[in-house]
Amino acid sequence: MTLRTRITLLTLALLAFSLLLIGGSVYGSLQFTLYDNLRRELIETSQTAQRLIREQGDLEGLPLTVYGQALWVPYPNPTPSDILQGAAIPIAKSLAMGDASLTLSEKGLQEVLRSGGFYTQTTLTRADGSQIPLRLRAERLVTEIAGIPQGPQLVILMVGKSTEGIQSTLTNFARTYTATALLVLVFGGLLAFRLVRQTLEPLEWVAKKAEQVSNKPEKLPELEGNNEVASLVKSLNRMLARLESAWETQGRFLADASHELRTPVTAILGHVNYLLRRTQITEQQRESLEIIKRESERMQKLVGDLLELSKTGGSWKIELGSVHLKTVLNEIEEEYSKSFEGQIEVQAPEHVWVLGDPERLHQVMANLVSNAIKAGATRIRLIVLDLTERAVVRVEDNGEGISKEHLPHLFERFYRVDKARDRARGGSGLGLAIVRSIVEAHGGHVWAESELGKGSVFSISLKKTTAPHPQLA
Repeated sequence: MTLRTRITLLTLALLAFSLLLIGGSVYGSLQFTLYDNLRRELIETSQTAQRLIREQGDLEGLPLTVYGQALWVPYPNPTPSDILQGAAIPIAKSLAMGDASLTLSEKGLQEVLRSGGFYTQTTLTRADGSQIPLRLRAERLVTEIAGIPQGPQLVILMVGKSTEGIQSTLTNFARTYTATALLVLVFGGLLAFRLVRQTLEPLEWVAKKAEQVSNKPEKLPELEGNNEVASLVKSLNRMLARLESAWETQGRFLADASHELRTPVTAILGHVNYLLRRTQITEQQRESLEIIKRESERMQKLVGDLLELSKTGGSWKIELGSVHLKTVLNEIEEEYSKSFEGQIEVQAPEHVWVLGDPERLHQVMANLVSNAIKAGATRIRLIVLDLTERAVVRVEDNGEGISKEHLPHLFERFYRVDKARDRARGGSGLGLAIVRSIVEAHGGHVWAESELGKGSVFSISLKKTTAPHPQLA
């Protein structure tokens, strides 16, 4: 996941959490306010109902939006069971009640007799089957009842108002807020993505420029201004300058060392060859001279490889053009088949051309075939695979193979699988490093697959191209 995506998602998550927190707070505040106002209205309605019971013995004076009912309990200290079994006599109803009745459960009756009053949520079912959600206030009163001369009586008063309006208001608010929040999230996400993109564009430009820097460090174009990105570019340029200085120092050292070593090594080889050809020597002396000759030749090859790597700072100047792979592989087969006692087989389509430098690609293939011969192979296959946009060249051999732990390090400079054995074969440990450098200079990739005792496969991926147009005379 890219940094741009992560920042955008984090911004959206914070925005969504903020909207959720605001929406929940506003919804809770609105709900509390509406129900608190309803509670106040029920208290006022209860006081009006008490007055109507004292003055006229009914609740017909209550507004039509109020559902009210009064129960007269003729004797003191009733139990909820007594009331449910008919001990309470309905004496008054509001006009809104019609034929319906308000009832309390045994638990509700016990609560109202114990505490004197409470609020509850209930549902009123009318005669036509319709149901009305109510917020109900139930009270235990001792009051006079008009028309009943016995004095103050025990009355259970229930007054309620519909909560349909409150629920409708809360539902409409939730829908409106949800739709608004979604729109805010969509536009906020687009805005955040655009702002993040504009913010990160300079960093992406720096990353792109840094990616374009070749093996030899090059200075990045500096930006105007004193922002963080400009400071980053200046810091990178200072670092690249130090890298370039170190790179040039390394290149000069390799070149100077190679040139300085070449002369004495050549002189040693010349004198050894002279002694072996022109002088009378004993077998012990010949053995020693042969060892000196072999080690000098190995040193000469190492010096040559170092000199190759020192050219252009380890990168390669190549002249890209259309290269016919089969022609290159046939040249390799012809070159090595004269001295190789085994079999070299070429399998390549005629129509495959790649973008490259023929001399450098010849050097790569020669290096890989030479390594296969040194590994004791008796059969080497040079195979070209024609893919959609790239071509893969496989160098397969049936040599001794390479252990898996060595495969990740094969293309490192001076790395040897078996140091004693490679030294005896004259290897410098730089051949595969040179192969990788040349292949990467072509925009390609090289990798190795091997199994100990079954041989190795070295594969090279190169960009395909079309055949060159014939030159007109």
